[in-house]
Amino acid sequence: MTESPVKKYAIIVAGGNGTRANTPVPKQFMKLDGKPVVMHTITKFAEAGIHVEIILVLNKDLIPQWQELCKEHNFNTEVKIVEGGENRFESVKMGLAVIEDEGIVAVHDAARPLVSAKTIVTAFKAAEMYGNAVPAIPLSDSIRQIDSTKSIALDRTRYCIIQTPQCFVASILKKAYSTAEYKIHFTDDASVVESAGERIHLVDGNPDNIKITSPRDFIIAEALIKYRPVVSSGNKLKPSEELNLLGGQSQVA
Repeated sequence: MTESPVKKYAIIVAGGNGTRANTPVPKQFMKLDGKPVVMHTITKFAEAGIHVEIILVLNKDLIPQWQELCKEHNFNTEVKIVEGGENRFESVKMGLAVIEDEGIVAVHDAARPLVSAKTIVTAFKAAEMYGNAVPAIPLSDSIRQIDSTKSIALDRTRYCIIQTPQCFVASILKKAYSTAEYKIHFTDDASVVESAGERIHLVDGNPDNIKITSPRDFIIAEALIKYRPVVSSGNKLKPSEELNLLGGQSQVA
């Protein structure tokens, strides 16, 4: 598979303090299979088989700790460090500010260390063709909509779980973030870009790409890493494999 000459960037958002994970250190610095979570995440992009410029957005108070961890683990992957903002929205804006050239920008949660190379490459390729690409996986549980008086069964086939990396043409993502004001329902980058009038394109994600937000998630992630030879056979994008957009469109990769 010949790599496109279009520049590729990955903004890895790691500005949080890990309060939801109830851990003594930020969850992105907690050890998973012997090294910090965020190092696994960075390595996935560095070894995805395409050249990606990696931007790590950190709370400024965590930067010295990151530098010490790099020394401790002899971690030498080239990464640009950027100070984060008060929330995810502001942190992504800070990461975008250091991107000067046009290209494709992926925004990825540092707490998703098990993203596959296939998901990364697929999202970049689809964004190059369609302007954006957001990984998604189907729901397996039944779901109900609730309000103050009742609950209503919903058709789960009409809904999906959204993941990262979410990829966008740089100029589209920058415009969306520069014109939008932070809203509480901006839980991801797709919602920000959608608010600017763009249609969001979904691509297949991977079920192992969980977001670590609780101690239970660390246990699941450790198990997935332990058994990765069993579950990782489908995680590489083959040269002739179709690049499917959820909703019916497809292109040959």
